[in-house]
Amino acid sequence: MADDTIAENDNGPVPDGAAPAEWVQCGHCARLVYGKRFARALQVCPECGGHARLTARERLAQLADPGSEAPLEAEAAEADPLGFVDERPYRGRLAEARERTGMADAALAVRARVHGHPVVLAVMDFRFLGGSLGCAVGALVERAAHESLREGVPLVLVTASGGARMQEGALSLMQMAKTAQALAELDEAGVLTVSVVTDPTYGGVAASFATLSDVILIEPGARMGFAGPRVIEQTTGERLPDGFQTAEFLLAHGMVDAIVPRAELRDMLGHLLRVGLTARNGAEPLPPETEDPCVVFGAMATPGDGAAAPASGVWDTVRMARNPGRPTTLDYAGRMLDNFRELHGDRIGADCPALVGGVGFLHGRPVMLMGHQKGGADPAERARRLHGMATPSGFRKSARLMRLAAKLGLPVVTLVDTPGANPGSDAERGGQAVAIAENLKLMSGLRVPIVAVVTGEGGSGGALALAVADRVLISERGVYSVISPEGCAAILWKDPSAAPTAAAALRIGAAELRELGVVDDIVPEPPGGAHTDPGAAAALLAEALRPTLAGLAERSGEQLVRERRRRFARFGAAWTEAGPSPWRDLRAKRDRGRHSQPAAHTLVRAHEGATT
Repeated sequence: MADDTIAENDNGPVPDGAAPAEWVQCGHCARLVYGKRFARALQVCPECGGHARLTARERLAQLADPGSEAPLEAEAAEADPLGFVDERPYRGRLAEARERTGMADAALAVRARVHGHPVVLAVMDFRFLGGSLGCAVGALVERAAHESLREGVPLVLVTASGGARMQEGALSLMQMAKTAQALAELDEAGVLTVSVVTDPTYGGVAASFATLSDVILIEPGARMGFAGPRVIEQTTGERLPDGFQTAEFLLAHGMVDAIVPRAELRDMLGHLLRVGLTARNGAEPLPPETEDPCVVFGAMATPGDGAAAPASGVWDTVRMARNPGRPTTLDYAGRMLDNFRELHGDRIGADCPALVGGVGFLHGRPVMLMGHQKGGADPAERARRLHGMATPSGFRKSARLMRLAAKLGLPVVTLVDTPGANPGSDAERGGQAVAIAENLKLMSGLRVPIVAVVTGEGGSGGALALAVADRVLISERGVYSVISPEGCAAILWKDPSAAPTAAAALRIGAAELRELGVVDDIVPEPPGGAHTDPGAAAALLAEALRPTLAGLAERSGEQLVRERRRRFARFGAAWTEAGPSPWRDLRAKRDRGRHSQPAAHTLVRAHEGATT
């Protein structure tokens, strides 16, 4: 599996403990860089941004807090299990690699701290036989995983490898299963794992622990794949495109979460470790209460007081919900959350631009936030974001992030704003219906709190795929419907211009949705709508989420699932005069002539304890 087309280094890193050369030639652009400047830049070329390879010790020195390292040792592995000889004995190759690198094998592992957070780090070194995965490396990665499990602290893996070590035969192949099994134990225990992929990462390492972590970060330009480019071209006769298997290619194809330049990597890891440890050990104390933003607007209603849609009618509400200036999910994330970091990819083949998600802190509480991304007011950006109509890869990405939230014990907050799921032929070929259905099933059994907020347009199954939640809120000018008013009018009225009439008949405004029990509370907006003051809209939403999440945090996973399933099981159940009904009597309103359309034979009964 090792790819012999991978050069062992560009120009080679500075040997451990040696002073930097006076001038260094960049292995990417071939320019000369002053050695001390190159060292200060963490061995990143200031001219082209190319990232030179680091030794394992250099990597540890850059990531770990000074003086925090405590080495970990694994049980001794058989040095030459096959007695392998090619042009020279394998034992001789091992001895030479040990003398040249000062390492026992191709990886180091330590207990350490990053920005004060405890962590176990396992770091590979490409200088040692191309960072190949043999029995010793497998044992050390397993040892690091077990230490992480024992201490309950995150595991960070920094990879650099040409593949499995051929000189150890099938035993090297078994290290893939061995390390995958170790990461599975961390999944079962709810311990965060992070991979940092560096150039190159191929073969058995790419097909095991490098890609099994909860979060996969990659340095700019780094390459990762199962087979190397030359092997692919020689085997298939296919000419590969420029940039194939690079970080940028992998991000576009949904295989990694983020490209992180070396200078930002330590801070990114510190943030992820904070999320993982806070989720495991309990939320940080909330900051002092700030002025309630609901009070700022005087006449605005507090969340849950029954603020209705504007009197100008449901159709005006529909148009307001679709206003391109309304805040997007990324707008809300940037304004509501501390240190939000977006995560990418479905790990299958794509990264849908219409659905975004990531981790951050809301009032000191770590949350997984995701939602539709329409793109804002710029037409080109809206087109790039597919107008918020997610593809199958978007729903699969959200499912991956929800599973990560469940593993770490993070509450999930979803922001719904979409005309519907993507209707394209590619989406159908990609299994759009299955992707939505899988999300509905996943969310029904997720053992962490889920709060969904319809911030604009909640269209059909594409909206519901993010809204099987314990609590469903809706913005004051939001709408939520089984179909667009235009679609309903075209089908039932045979006239698309009847959309305003259809909108009224569908009861898609916030107040009526709450009466039906479909939503639990209404989040007020600034006067004139969320688009007039996105900052105030975000503050209002954050304040609505605070008590909702606090109330759900007191429930066990079993209780959350039981109540969530009960909530959705009751939708459409026959209404009886004697039955409990937290929502207003729609039949009485019909009888008083307030409804122009006949009441349905069956009405929704709201779930018990719907409001927080």
